[in-house]
Amino acid sequence: MLAIGAGYLLYARNAPLAVETATVSQAYPSQAHTLLNATGYVVAQRKAAVASKATGRLEWLNVREGSQVKAGEILARLESNDVTAQMQQAAASVRVARANLEQGDAELKEAVRAMGRSSDLLEKKFVSAAAHDTVVARQEKAQAALSSYKASIAVAEANLRVAQVAVEQTLIRAPFDGVVLTKNANVGDVITPFSSALGSQAAVVTMADMSTLEVEADVSEANLAKVKVGQPCEIQLDALPDQRFRGVVQRTVPTVDRAKATVMVKVRFVDVDARVLPEMSAKVAFLEKELPQEERNARNVVQPSAVVERDGGSTVFVIREGKAAQVGVKTGMKIGDLVEVTGKVAAGDKLVLRPPAGLRDGSAIKIATK
Repeated sequence: MLAIGAGYLLYARNAPLAVETATVSQAYPSQAHTLLNATGYVVAQRKAAVASKATGRLEWLNVREGSQVKAGEILARLESNDVTAQMQQAAASVRVARANLEQGDAELKEAVRAMGRSSDLLEKKFVSAAAHDTVVARQEKAQAALSSYKASIAVAEANLRVAQVAVEQTLIRAPFDGVVLTKNANVGDVITPFSSALGSQAAVVTMADMSTLEVEADVSEANLAKVKVGQPCEIQLDALPDQRFRGVVQRTVPTVDRAKATVMVKVRFVDVDARVLPEMSAKVAFLEKELPQEERNARNVVQPSAVVERDGGSTVFVIREGKAAQVGVKTGMKIGDLVEVTGKVAAGDKLVLRPPAGLRDGSAIKIATK
């Protein structure tokens, strides 16, 4: 009987303790200073569907999706044989007009000399007044012809500029520095300004200035008082869940979406990151103050009841291979209902929640079922 009792006590002493567990997670200090959360999408403030004013067939395309382009760079070219020929014809007309001007200038100089001779002869009574009048009329006619030639040059040069503009319109240039987002046409497609014809395209490419990326977030009109221009924000992208980006409220759109009872707030990225792309889903935390650099990184946090005082310091019990491992930690700031811990613990570790007084390093445990 004594042996049975001793065996039972030994079993009870070594039997696994039933405990509840908690998981070490990560949280950002900004959560303690968040006034409001909102969702939205990344958009480019400066975006353009680049097209041509001219109508024609696309014969050359110099970019593709993701291409970096500079303002004024030629992205594509339409067939331009007809307008190029017209420009050459206009240039030839300018040369003809200038040649006519040279001829008219020579005729005017000869008429001026003839009038000078006629005036001397008239003074000496060697010619009649009627003959002299004919010479004067010739000079006046030459003067008028010269003015006409000058006007013809102006007309020809204006026609040349029109032809040059027509040729330039067959070159599709980037309106600003940016990145090509989509390619909407291929070589051989017919490009028209309004794309009303069957099988034609209007925009050749769509591009955006990545330095103007911002988040458009919908804020409930009931919470609009918590948002102001210049307010610091923290942006989290679904595509980059482990990264937080600094933001600042740029402006609010002065109208309310009646269907959703929200106001669009535009949040600018403080730091430009090449990984951020238009149309990414985003979450925005509107902060009560700007956080210092050391508070922008994630912290390991646990439920406060997982931390106990043992051996004169803060301790947690990490569950490893069915046993409790006693680990000393230091506690830090509170983030919501959780507390920061530093030490030999990592995100994802299972901890004993509310460790019983009899729990020791190496104690066998089992997960309590609710």
